[in-house]
Amino acid sequence: MRLFFGLFASLLFLPFGCIEPLIKPVEKNSTEYSERYRPQFHFSPKSNWMNDPNGLIFENDRYHLFYQFYPDSTVWGPMHWGHATSKDLTHWTNQPIALYPDSLGYIFSGSAVVDYKNSSGLGREDQPAMVAIFTYHNMEYERLGREDYQTQGIAYSLDHGMTWEKYNRNPVIQNPGIKDFRDPKVFWHEASQKWILILVAGDHARIYNSTNLIDWTFLNVFGHNEGAHGGVWECPDLFPLTTDQGEQKWILIVSVNPGGPQGGSATQYFVGDFDGQKFTTDQKEIKWLDFGRDNYAGVTYNDSPGGKRILMGWMSNWDYAQETPTISWRSAMTLPRSLELKEHKSGFYLVQNPIIEPSIIGKTEEFDVSQVKDGVLLPAGQFQLEFDLDLSKKTVFELSNPVDRFVFSINPESGHMIIDRRDSGPIEFSEKFAPEQQIINYTPEARPAKVAIFCDASSIEIFVDSGRYVFTNQVFPEQPYNRLQILSDGVISKKIIFSELKSIWHE
Repeated sequence: MRLFFGLFASLLFLPFGCIEPLIKPVEKNSTEYSERYRPQFHFSPKSNWMNDPNGLIFENDRYHLFYQFYPDSTVWGPMHWGHATSKDLTHWTNQPIALYPDSLGYIFSGSAVVDYKNSSGLGREDQPAMVAIFTYHNMEYERLGREDYQTQGIAYSLDHGMTWEKYNRNPVIQNPGIKDFRDPKVFWHEASQKWILILVAGDHARIYNSTNLIDWTFLNVFGHNEGAHGGVWECPDLFPLTTDQGEQKWILIVSVNPGGPQGGSATQYFVGDFDGQKFTTDQKEIKWLDFGRDNYAGVTYNDSPGGKRILMGWMSNWDYAQETPTISWRSAMTLPRSLELKEHKSGFYLVQNPIIEPSIIGKTEEFDVSQVKDGVLLPAGQFQLEFDLDLSKKTVFELSNPVDRFVFSINPESGHMIIDRRDSGPIEFSEKFAPEQQIINYTPEARPAKVAIFCDASSIEIFVDSGRYVFTNQVFPEQPYNRLQILSDGVISKKIIFSELKSIWHE
């Protein structure tokens, strides 16, 4: 959760809870969600500003997505928690704003749990409370030059997240005198029979535990000398994953801004161990969750069905987030992705598998690779593409319209995967949006790799090698990309499978 202090330094801090407009579900075939660049199969707010996903929780047969929201402008302002729900992680219903700023501060990022055993006493065993844990940001304290302007508070809901009450003795964690003390992620740790909370404090993470979600004990720190430190650490998450070989490891996700591999904000991860008290790792290299420019502040769902670990991120970059060429709304979320942990001779790595509800898959066609080398016209502007390529051979993949083009290429001679969006559409809104190609290193092994590409009205997400290498990027073409061309001999599939993806907002 980043604060643009200079932009809002002149604002007087006031409690913002006096007026609470409701956000109604979008009716099918309404004119909303039809604006230029509006995503059709990604979540975006009905209007105004959105950033970090917050409070991701599955409860009462629904996935809840809370998010950083400013209901009065398309640029960052006094933070609220927006709210949407879904039964399938694809179709979303907007809900009323969940949390409003109050006299303790703006409502910055955090998480949510369901207190099934009523450890907090805020609900009942037959009516467990959904508890939100978030950062209060006190603007007045920050303007006065104090470093303790961020504290942690809680709120609770007894009606499945539809209405909320703030805890009457907030904050539950005071600031020990640390700047950038924020973004708590909470989960139940079965082995220790405790709630665990991890937050970030400038350049490191801090771990706490509790028996009741109210009284927290500080345990340990991680990260002073590990990972990327090009900017402030934000939005941590800590969870276990088990490899195909049955080995369990713990994954710590931490976003950093700036300092990403392509510039601006990005998300790193660590693979290690957690004993209920501290997180440790012998990882030496920096591991990035996404090699594109537009996946930030991603966290995972608590209590997902079947124990799946599902991540969703904010599809933007703080380098230009407030300048993108949309009018009534700004920002979208990435596709949700299920995470798996794999092991290679070089170590552990995460793979991401995009989640798409089959009901939005429309017309499907197969194109011969020989056709695609000459270029083919695509029957729809929002789509999924699937094919296999050989990682040891050169590949150049191009999506275009009569005036714009987006290029993804693989060069085994240099050992690079490359994204080029310099000609993808209007880019002049920010000199930081596409100053150069995006380049990452990879190992050019002679083996097949599955590729899936998802193109929406203003984004392209590419999953290479079954989700080992992921590239998430915004694009703003003058018109939908309607032509596909794949050059060179790297594609080894006989067919390119094209699937139209229908709007989740309109019939």
